[in-house]
Amino acid sequence: MKDAPLVYQRDLRRPIPQNWSHWYLSILKVAVGLLLILLIALLWLLRQNAIDEQRSTLIADVLWLEQSVRFHLEGNSEQLRQLALDLTRAGDQEALFALRARHILKNNPELQQVLWLDATATAVHGMPTRKLPRHESEASDDSPVGRAIELARLGEPVYSDAYQTAEASQFELYVPIFDDGRYRGTLLGVYSLNGLLKQQVPWWFAEKYQVRILDGNGSVLASKSKIDAAATTLSYPVILDPPGYGIVLQVTAYRGADNLAQTLIAALIIVLAAAVFWSLWAVRGLIQRRLYAEQALRSEYAFRKAMEDSLMVGMRARDLDGRVSYVNPAFLHMVGFSAEELIGTEPPMPYWAPEEMDRTLQLHNDVLQGKAPQEGFEIRLMRKDGSRFDALVYEAPLIDADGQQTGWMASIIDVTARKHAEELAQQQQEKLQVTARLVTMGEMASTLAHELNQPLAAITSYNAGCLNKLESGNFTTEQLQEALGKLAVQAQRAGHIIRRVHDFVRKSEPKRAPCDLAEVIDDSVGFIDGAAKARGVRIVREIQGMRPELMADPVMLEQVLLNLMRNGIEAMRHTPSEQRRLTVKLSQLDNHQMEIRVIDRGPGIPPEVKDKLFTPLFSTKAEGMGMGLNICRSIIEVHHGRLWVEANPEGGSIFFITLPIAMQ
Repeated sequence: MKDAPLVYQRDLRRPIPQNWSHWYLSILKVAVGLLLILLIALLWLLRQNAIDEQRSTLIADVLWLEQSVRFHLEGNSEQLRQLALDLTRAGDQEALFALRARHILKNNPELQQVLWLDATATAVHGMPTRKLPRHESEASDDSPVGRAIELARLGEPVYSDAYQTAEASQFELYVPIFDDGRYRGTLLGVYSLNGLLKQQVPWWFAEKYQVRILDGNGSVLASKSKIDAAATTLSYPVILDPPGYGIVLQVTAYRGADNLAQTLIAALIIVLAAAVFWSLWAVRGLIQRRLYAEQALRSEYAFRKAMEDSLMVGMRARDLDGRVSYVNPAFLHMVGFSAEELIGTEPPMPYWAPEEMDRTLQLHNDVLQGKAPQEGFEIRLMRKDGSRFDALVYEAPLIDADGQQTGWMASIIDVTARKHAEELAQQQQEKLQVTARLVTMGEMASTLAHELNQPLAAITSYNAGCLNKLESGNFTTEQLQEALGKLAVQAQRAGHIIRRVHDFVRKSEPKRAPCDLAEVIDDSVGFIDGAAKARGVRIVREIQGMRPELMADPVMLEQVLLNLMRNGIEAMRHTPSEQRRLTVKLSQLDNHQMEIRVIDRGPGIPPEVKDKLFTPLFSTKAEGMGMGLNICRSIIEVHHGRLWVEANPEGGSIFFITLPIAMQ
């Protein structure tokens, strides 16, 4: 059964009929694709929502910052207006200016300088210096300072445009001083844009945003940032009014941790999607291989089922407790029971013959203990109708997929017909053996006649001598007793020869009995010695001193030896007379076997004839039947021995016979 999977390798290349697997895999792919699209869409929506939220927060923060700066500037402007009003009422104006200006500068670091200009735009007092922030020529009527002063005379504070100095970007605040409706001068406050951002932009605001002040041309006048990070495209500008003149407060959001987290999540989603697609592809391969395996398994099961159903050999499985777990149709047909009647049955089984119950139960226990003979055993079983049949049973361990033994599997063959055929063949074999013996006797008839002639002639001679003595009356009792004794010896010799011939040619069943191979060889040589002398062949016996007896049929072994010796004698008919020697050698081997060698000095056996020498109906003699050596081999095999031929190194052939000392 291990070679069966090779049959199905062709089936593995056939298309799998289960198309549902392709639909199933397609649905999985579509589902994973939709899930990926939904995840990406969700991530995009979350990102857009985060951007919108961040933009809303940015706008709110920018408006808050702009409002905070504007309120601060207006507060400073109000302080300067109050100072301007107080200066018109104070007695010591210089002291009041110094005190109040120092206080304003201390509380508002973004203010770089506070100046008191008279009606001619000349610096009267200043903190910390009286030096104009711009060149004095710029204070003319056509200069930005002059225009600002002219605007301030209208009664409201005026901011100048932003300008660049060597230190930083600045702008100015002009607050007019009126006394009883008459213009007396101007208070000038100089703001640093960098200082303004430094004081008005909180630390948390600078960590989130980059704050810049731009002029009307987009040039950066001042900026503030606490971190060094790449800005995003998310920014929001707002016009800084005051001071106006196109000055823009622009706030740009940094790429914060949320953006990095979203990017990381997006990357992880992509990686996860790739892993899902890869695993789906791997699962697809696994499903394909599983489907191939299932298809192969179904094909193999169908094939094995068809094979089991078509088997003529009965199959029966039992678990480790001896209960029947499986039977095939051949076994059911063999015993006549149904599967329902046998599955789960415990000993004694319904198909056990009652007359052999003890032996069958013993064999059953031996099988469960792992002592079943590998060559199988014969047993008589009973059909459901009560008829008996002979079965040959082979038991083998039943191993599961994990390598564990789960029971025993038996192959059961009905050998009733075979045994009947063997009996018929045995009868035919015996008939052939008798025929061969008769043929052998026909060929040795003349030799036997000559051998019988000697004792008969001696009996006649002794009988005539006794009669002559009696007629002459000149005899003694001792003389008659001696002659009659010799006559009896010759009569016994003749009777032994006749009895040996009768035992040889009569039809009889094989009878095994303790026998000495040396005596069998002596009887065989005694049979054929006359024929050997007639052909000028000398028979030499080489028999070891100590030899055990065998359980064998001496007549059958004698027939084998006679056939082999007769063939050897005939093979030496063209051999020179001085080399015509037939040797019969008996020895004991180390492997508890006896060996007989029949050695001739003939021409030998050609190699092309040697392989067919023991084949039925094959003979090298024109008048031969081709059954002699085949019968000889059959007789030796019945005795559990071997018969073969080898070339004689000295010329001729050597026929080997080995017989076990302890026969079954």
